[in-house]
Amino acid sequence: MTTQRPESADVREVDVIVLGLGVGGEAVAGNLAAAGLDVIGIEDRLVGGECPYWGCIPSKAMVHLAAEAVHRDRPDWSKVAERVRELTADWNDQAAVDRLVDKGMTFVRGTGRITGVDTVATTSADGEQTYRARHAIVVGTGTKAFVPPIEGLAGTPLWTNHEAIEAREAPRSLVVLGGGAIGLELAQVFARFDTHVTIVENGERLLAVEDDESSDLAARALADDGVRIHLGVHAEKVAHDGTSFTISLSDGRSVEAEKLLVATGRRVDLVAIGADALGVDPHAHALPVDGQLRVSPGGSAPAVWAVGDVTGQGAFTHVAMYQSAIVTKAVLHAAGRGAPGPDADHSALPRVTFVDPEIGAVGLTERQAREAGLTVRVGIADIATSSRGHITGARGFVKVIEDVDRGVLVGATAAGPAGGEILGALVVAVRAAVPVATLRDMMYAYPTYHRTIESALAALDES
Repeated sequence: MTTQRPESADVREVDVIVLGLGVGGEAVAGNLAAAGLDVIGIEDRLVGGECPYWGCIPSKAMVHLAAEAVHRDRPDWSKVAERVRELTADWNDQAAVDRLVDKGMTFVRGTGRITGVDTVATTSADGEQTYRARHAIVVGTGTKAFVPPIEGLAGTPLWTNHEAIEAREAPRSLVVLGGGAIGLELAQVFARFDTHVTIVENGERLLAVEDDESSDLAARALADDGVRIHLGVHAEKVAHDGTSFTISLSDGRSVEAEKLLVATGRRVDLVAIGADALGVDPHAHALPVDGQLRVSPGGSAPAVWAVGDVTGQGAFTHVAMYQSAIVTKAVLHAAGRGAPGPDADHSALPRVTFVDPEIGAVGLTERQAREAGLTVRVGIADIATSSRGHITGARGFVKVIEDVDRGVLVGATAAGPAGGEILGALVVAVRAAVPVATLRDMMYAYPTYHRTIESALAALDES
């Protein structure tokens, strides 16, 4: 049972406080409010977070329109800008706010800071208010683009993904700092609208979190679109003369461009949310959570849960949505309604980089599997060897990584047309630990790209 405390004049008691209404926080707040709990939702940015406004939705529209632009003599960026504004409602979240309020949630447009295991202090246009939770605090504050401390960079009109998504015109030239998914997707988009694009990546390859074959494929695809790539170097100094950027590189060279996109990763801000009040290092890379995504130990005081990017389990919308279902059940259980669900399992986390060709992956990379001490077999098949791939002249591959001792897949990559869709079968195989023998003894529809899975499995015998 939770301890009931009298409500003072300056503290308002509610059932649940949701601090941060990104994809995960929005889902949890809506679910709990619809279940009849008294929920306060706090957000100072747009409800729904990055995904609907500056991430998945508008960026994939840009990717789609860029693919169409390849077949046009004079690609028109104005259609991209118009479509992005339609999809984001011109960066207006009123519809999202209304959905939550209609479910019974009370919305606070402002900032919040945890001041104890059951209290959050807010600052909004209406002033300051402290809320105390009877059952739970749920943290879903997400991440923000990380801008590295490069000499001369601060104060320049740099782009993050926000400015790139909001661009009304394609620049003549663009330098992208960072060779991860966001940087590569936007680099290819702008290149296909006749922007001269240069990528600067301090690592030895692009998409460093994926297998080497994915890095090589992405590099070839971007080069074919005219993107110049500098690997193994970093920006030492940035200058802006009011018209263009000059970036001095660590190898002595320099690159110039009209615009500079900083895509060097994202960071949580645990200092701003008051993580120290929970006994958490405010400079940690994420909030530490247990299987039920709970931060505090609970007990006589309401527990604190986390959902989405702030948990450090992957900055993906599908991770936040997956976690939101677990947190919803856990909080309802804390409120005396039903049983908690199973613990979170992030071992089969799917991820897709939406370049052309698309690169989807799940589970461990080959390097990670070997570093984990597994006895590994690897099978790779060129997607062009499938009948569908031969017909369309497709580029890509399927790679499967087997834990020999258990006879199951622990990781896989599907790269090529609709690589993220092909990945679905491989996610099931990894998550459910389907025996490789069973996967081999299946029928794969003909002629499809996903028949390449069958070829990759056969190639395991050759590794």
